Amino acid sequence: MPDMEKGESKMYLEMNVFGFALDAIAQMPVIILKDADEKHAVPVWINASESVSFAAQFVGRETSARTSRKDVFTSLIERLEMKLSGILIEGLRDGVFTASVRLVSKSGEEIRLEVHVVEAMLMSLRYLLPVLVDSEVLAQASSLDMNEEALSKENNARRFVDFLDHLDPLAMGKYPM
Repeated sequence: MPDMEKGESKMYLEMNVFGFALDAIAQMPVIILKDADEKHAVPVWINASESVSFAAQFVGRETSARTSRKDVFTSLIERLEMKLSGILIEGLRDGVFTASVRLVSKSGEEIRLEVHVVEAMLMSLRYLLPVLVDSEVLAQASSLDMNEEALSKENNARRFVDFLDHLDPLAMGKYPM
């Protein structure tokens, strides 16, 4: 799906979720995207909490057990009479992917929503749609520094961010300074 941004056409490569594993070096879950010819692959590292919902969807189990209710996103787009038309990975900055979904209304108006990359991968599985990866992102992803030292630094930074994300403000006053 070409996208017009600042008057220029961007090229996208259609990819599908190929696999899900634990990166032995980074000790983090990773989603693998591959194109139909399996010439290109893009690793998407995610944190442990995100991996649970992804793994449940990837193996085909409904995350909301014993209910046949639709997820909020599906209910919302049906209620708004819209259709999910595309899932895109549009950027890579400091090792973090940026993603969006495109929705089309009955009148043909297209709406772009930025989503977390894991949400984009989940939608790809849920709606059986390919992920369109910007060709520049593909080039950047293939040149990621994959040596152990770089991954170790990135892993430490991610662990710190995860620590901060899960920090309970109520526990902060419990320790003497």
